[in-house]
Amino acid sequence: MSPEQAKKRIEELSAQINRHNYNYYVLDSPTISDFDFDMLLEELIRLEKQYPEFVLPDTPTQRVGGEITREFQQVIHRYPMLSLGNTYSEEELRDFDNRIQKLLNEPVEYICELKYDGVSISLTYENGLLIRAVTRGDGVQGDDITVNVKTIKSIPLRLSGSDYPDDLEIRGEIFMPHKSFEMLNAERIEIGESPFANPRNATSGSLKLQDSSETASRQLDCYSYYLPGENLPLPTHYENLMKARQWGLKISSNIARCSNIDGVLTFIRDWDKGREELPFDIDGVVIKVNDLRQQRMLGYTAKSPRWAIAYKFKAERVATRLLSISYQVGRTGSITPVANLEPVLLAGTVVKRASLHNADIIAALDICEDDMVFVEKGGEIIPKIVGVDTNFRTKDSKPIIYVTHCPDCGTKLIRFEGEANHYCPNEDGCPQQIKGKLEHFISRKAMNIDSLGEGKIELLYDKELVKNPADLYALTHDKLLGLEKIYKSVGEKKEKKISFREKTVENILKGIQNSQNVPFSRVLYALGIRYVGETVAKKLSIHYRSVDKLKNATFEELVLVDEIGEKIAQSILQWFSSRNNLLIIENLRKAGVQMEMKEIQTLLSDKLKGQSIVVSGNFGTPARRKKIELLIEQHGGKNAGSVNSKTTFVIAGENMGPEKRKKSNDLGIPVISEQEFLQMLST
Repeated sequence: MSPEQAKKRIEELSAQINRHNYNYYVLDSPTISDFDFDMLLEELIRLEKQYPEFVLPDTPTQRVGGEITREFQQVIHRYPMLSLGNTYSEEELRDFDNRIQKLLNEPVEYICELKYDGVSISLTYENGLLIRAVTRGDGVQGDDITVNVKTIKSIPLRLSGSDYPDDLEIRGEIFMPHKSFEMLNAERIEIGESPFANPRNATSGSLKLQDSSETASRQLDCYSYYLPGENLPLPTHYENLMKARQWGLKISSNIARCSNIDGVLTFIRDWDKGREELPFDIDGVVIKVNDLRQQRMLGYTAKSPRWAIAYKFKAERVATRLLSISYQVGRTGSITPVANLEPVLLAGTVVKRASLHNADIIAALDICEDDMVFVEKGGEIIPKIVGVDTNFRTKDSKPIIYVTHCPDCGTKLIRFEGEANHYCPNEDGCPQQIKGKLEHFISRKAMNIDSLGEGKIELLYDKELVKNPADLYALTHDKLLGLEKIYKSVGEKKEKKISFREKTVENILKGIQNSQNVPFSRVLYALGIRYVGETVAKKLSIHYRSVDKLKNATFEELVLVDEIGEKIAQSILQWFSSRNNLLIIENLRKAGVQMEMKEIQTLLSDKLKGQSIVVSGNFGTPARRKKIELLIEQHGGKNAGSVNSKTTFVIAGENMGPEKRKKSNDLGIPVISEQEFLQMLST
C-alpha cells in the first residue's frame, strides 16, 4: 500500500467508524455486528501505527465511545470508564499472558468473568445510600440516569452491613433478560410499535426513557463487576467482589480464579458452549489480573487497562442463499420485511427466515436479489442478516427495491417522520389489517372470544360475513352452520380444513354473547387504537369512564392523564376522527358491548394496602375468579401476574400452576385458599 492509498484508507475507516459509533451510541441502532466493527477498528489502529503522519485529530481510535446524548444531566466520571482491549483468538490471549509475565516477573492469578451484553453503569454510594448512577457515555462523562436505575430491583438503594466505605463507586452492566425482552417485544407489536432488534438495544432505550415507571416495567437486571479507586478494603479484585456481594450488590457466581492461561482458556471454551443456556446475553469473557498491587504495577494505556482483556465470542454465522423477501402487514399497517432463505443449520436449529426490520437496514446491507448472505443468531433472539458475500454476486445482480405499495391491498405506503417503518394507510380496506384487528379484538386479554381462534376469523372474513368487530354480533346460527374452507399455508405442503359444525357454531355464539360482559377497559383495549395497550386502556377507562367522554376529549386534556404522552394522545384523536370507527362503536353499543364503566370500584378497606397478590388456578367459573381479583383491589391490594420476591401471598384454586407453586415454595411465599382469603378480609 502506498502512502497515498494509506492516507485515503485511514480517512475512509475513520468516517465509517465514526458513523457506526454514532449509530450505536446515539441512535441505538447499530448496522453491523460487533465482530465487523472490531475488524474495522483493528485495521485503522494498524495503519495509524504504520503511518502516524496521517492520523486525524478526531481519530476514533482515541475515543472510548461515541457522541454524548444530552437528554440527561452530564456527569464527569471520577475515574474514567475505559474500554477493554478485545481479542477473538486464543493465540492473542497467550500473547497477553506473556506480556503480563514479562512485566511482572512473578506468579499471576487471573479472574475470569462473563462479559454481559448490556449497558455499562457507574454506581456511587455515600454512607451506604445510592446517590448517583451514570452511564459510560464517552468514558470521560456520561448521563445521570439515577431515577431510572433506582427502579431496577437487583440494584440496592442502600447497602447492607456496616463495613462498606463511606464513599463507594462500583461498576456494573445493566441488561434485559430474554424473558423480559420477549414480553416487551410482544407488547410493542401488540400496540403497533416496531420491536427492538436485540436485548442490548432494548436496555439502552429503556434507560433513556423519561418516565421512570415505564423503565420499571421493562424488568431490567444488573450485575456488578468492578470497584475502581485507591482505598479498597481488600487486596484482590475477587475478594472485593465477594465483599460487595455481602453489601447487597448482585455479583455473578460464574467467576473463576485461574492460576495460568490454560485455566482461562478452559473457562472460555466451556462458556462458548454454555452461553446458550443462560437466560440473558453474553458476548465473551473478561480476563483480569486478580492482585490489585499487580494491577497498579501494570497500569494503563491511553484507553484501556493493561491488566485486563476481553475475549469476544464469534457469533455463529452461516452463509445461505436469499430466495426472496416477503413483506408482512401488521394490524396497524406497519410493514415488516422478512428474508426467505435456503434452509440452513444455525445454532442447532434450521433457519428458513430472517428479520430485515426496515428499508434502512436493507439499504445499509446493500442486498441484491439472489445474494449469498451471512446470517447470525449469536445474542439475537431472532436470526438476522448481517452481511453479504459479494464474491458470489453476478454482474447482472439487481438491488432490492423496497416495496412502495402495500403487498396486500396495493395502497401506496407512507412513512411518518422519525419512524423507521413504512405503513399502509388503508386501515379500513386492507385485508391483512382488518383480519389483524379482528384477531386482536377476540384475543384473550381483549374480548376473550377464544372459540373464534385457529383460523376461523379468516374464514368469516373470506366469506364476507365479518369486516369489523361489530359484525361479529350480527352472526347467527344459520349464517355459520356448514361453513368450510381448505387453506394451504405459503411454503407448506399440508392443507388445513376449517369446518363450522353444530358444536362449533354453538361455542362461537356463546363466546360472542359472553363478551358482552367484558368490562369497558378491556373493550377499549380490544378496539386496537395504536399505542393503547392493556395498561393505557385501563388508565383511560378509569379517567374517562365512558367511550363518549373519551372521544370528546381534547389533546390538552388527554396529555394530562397519567402515562398518556403526546404520541398516544394524537393516536387517540386520530382514531376517533374516523367516521368508520365511530360507526363501529355505535354498532357495538347496540349489540350490548360495555361502552362505559358500570360501577365505581369503591375502596372497602386498606387491609391489603401495599400488598402484591397472585391469583392462580381454577375457581370454578371465570366470574368467581374475577370476584376474587376485584376484592383484592377493593381492599387496597394489587393483582400481580407472576410470583416474585415482592409477592405477599398467593391465592390458589384447583390445578395451580406448578411453576408458580414451586417458585412460591422456593421464596417462602404463603399459598392460601379462597376460603382463607375471605376469612382474612372478614376479620
